[in-house]
Amino acid sequence: MDRIAKLYDRFFPTTKPLPAGIYHFLSPTGPTGPYRLHLRLEPDGAGVLIVNASTVLHLNNTAAEYAYYFVNRYTDGEVIQHFIKRYDVPAQKASDDYAQFKQRIRTLIETPDLDPVTFLDFDQKTLYAAAVLAPYRLDCALTYQVMDMAGQGVAPVDRVKRELTPDEWKVILDKSWKAGIPQVIFTGGEPTLRPDLPDLIAYTEKLGQVTGLLTNGLRLAEPDYTHTLLQNGLDHIMLVLDTESDPAWEAVRHILKEDIQTTIHLTVTEQLLPEMLPLLDYLGRLGVNYISLSVNDLALKDYLQAVRQEIAERGMKLVWDLPVPYSNFHPVALELAEHEETPQGAGKAWLYVEPDGDVLPSQGMPENVLGNLLYDPWEKIWAKH
Repeated sequence: MDRIAKLYDRFFPTTKPLPAGIYHFLSPTGPTGPYRLHLRLEPDGAGVLIVNASTVLHLNNTAAEYAYYFVNRYTDGEVIQHFIKRYDVPAQKASDDYAQFKQRIRTLIETPDLDPVTFLDFDQKTLYAAAVLAPYRLDCALTYQVMDMAGQGVAPVDRVKRELTPDEWKVILDKSWKAGIPQVIFTGGEPTLRPDLPDLIAYTEKLGQVTGLLTNGLRLAEPDYTHTLLQNGLDHIMLVLDTESDPAWEAVRHILKEDIQTTIHLTVTEQLLPEMLPLLDYLGRLGVNYISLSVNDLALKDYLQAVRQEIAERGMKLVWDLPVPYSNFHPVALELAEHEETPQGAGKAWLYVEPDGDVLPSQGMPENVLGNLLYDPWEKIWAKH
């Protein structure tokens, strides 16, 4: 059998993926200024390219290979020769494809306010299928404390006995970056209750990670505080909107004026149903382009599909895979509930870290602790996913 396999490889050679791992690029100063690229190649040849610590670009195998040559500073001629040799393609096609790839990267570098996660000729579903070096996102619950008394009984403060210090969170962020995790979401509880939030955002920016914030938005009504977060490197926001709160609406109107992608999260309740369509219309007039949904009652889950259709008809995009505070009533989770499955990306595309450092496959899964990221080696935690 080995002899037959060797003969097959001789006459019908297959292209081997490039070495999996993490690669970095820092451009010289130029017309567009210096820019940073971080490439993570997967064992199957696909990849993730982080552009200026603000956009995560998922790449198919061909685009990932182009990125590998680009980040490692191969000349155009060398890249074309590699593709001719590896794939037996005409030189002109290899040249045209590589030029198109570089143009797309330049567009990402030069275009402000991009989606923090984009896909380049890549099927999003494959994120959950192949073996990967590490998840694509780490959801960090900095605290389970909340601002309002209504949420006090929901947060699992009895299970989590302490919160990590700022230096301990930096240890976790260091481990996540070294593991190749390109994006961090700061959530809670209410993460803006942590006075070290701006510093932690600056730390992820310094490492090179894309950084998001999940918040009730009340602190974002303070322009100085918001500008501090943005200046420290915050890339996108999900604002959990209390439609009865005037300060929350003030925060929405304020943040939409800023150069940052903002998702508005709505919790569908029985009381909100009659107001849902006018509410979506108003959000559209304000300039909201991204909506996230959950329900506070499983009896309302069938209504989610109708709301999703209304969102699509208004030209808005549904954001479905960000963590929702204290809720398993998530659109995708509800769709999978009948099959007793967890969301497909849980433990694969993302992991969730509690305020004490315990790692869960996803929010709301405390029965499946993978380890503690402060004390345990990353390799031990990832081996359990």
